[in-house]
Amino acid sequence: MIRERSADEARSTPPSTSTGPPTGPAGHPAAAAEVAPGAPVVLDHVSRWYGNVVAVNDISFSLLPGVTGLLGPNGAGKSTLLHLMAGLLRPSAGSVRVEDRPAWRNPEVFGRIGLVPEREAVHAFLTGREFVTMNARLQHLPNAEAAAAAAIRMVDLEAAADRLVGTYSKGMRQRVKLAGALVHEPRILLLDEPFNGMDPRQRLHMTSLLRGMAAEGRTILFSSHILEEVERLADSVLVVYAGRLAASGDFRQIRRLMTDRPHTFTVRSSDDRRLAAALLADAAVFGVDLAGDRVSVSTSDFGAFTRIVARVARDAGITLRELTPTDTSLESVFAYLVRR
Repeated sequence: MIRERSADEARSTPPSTSTGPPTGPAGHPAAAAEVAPGAPVVLDHVSRWYGNVVAVNDISFSLLPGVTGLLGPNGAGKSTLLHLMAGLLRPSAGSVRVEDRPAWRNPEVFGRIGLVPEREAVHAFLTGREFVTMNARLQHLPNAEAAAAAAIRMVDLEAAADRLVGTYSKGMRQRVKLAGALVHEPRILLLDEPFNGMDPRQRLHMTSLLRGMAAEGRTILFSSHILEEVERLADSVLVVYAGRLAASGDFRQIRRLMTDRPHTFTVRSSDDRRLAAALLADAAVFGVDLAGDRVSVSTSDFGAFTRIVARVARDAGITLRELTPTDTSLESVFAYLVRR
């Protein structure tokens, strides 16, 4: 699913105001958000407001098994979305369903979801083991102690399990919160800034753990302000801006939809100067820059350029040695979406 909306549409509006059809970056109609009824998590035209303040405005999407990254500036509505999906907030409009059940205050849903909130929600006077065991008992597990031990082992916190949480570093508190969320082996994980405070080794362990759970078929949504981690870990992204869904899908494909922003490629060949001249003759190319042993090419049409570059080189008797898009990072896509 690929979806993009204009910046004007992404601005927060009162719940009663119609925003009209969504538009893409170049003013073309964008695909409507696809909602898969059988998906583990489905949001259908969901809004949440507090008086006159709109936190989430008419958002629709589905979460499928795998890892999805949730991105947006501070105050964009990310935490509100996670709490709506966890059943801790009631939508002001629309519906939130988890495994085809309404999420709001539904004990069945609480047993299927693991939530790691961003804010500190761990009692400092408990040990890590006591905290995780408490979560296991709240889930009515038959052997809470064994389940807690397994979850603590999973997050690599065994050495500190019997210390008071009040003595933990921030990264350790994040891991004990994750253990509490995993203790009942939920199929859906909602993680709000789970990498906060973790050192490099802990980040690698967390990344490996989440990838493994995704491979088992679990549905994982995590918010993060560290774009490199989202790019490395997530199968797809949701970008939220001012309470609206700005884009969703694979970020590389989202970048290709940005027809009002030039795409750049690095090209190396057997004769860069002749290739640059040949490429400039094509309508899809509007700029080239010779830099050292390579050519930087600007094009208005990603697909058209990738189709013609090999033909142009062949017709000119030139051998292509490298063709690399240079502005398809998640950071590039995110900056574009939130600044428009």
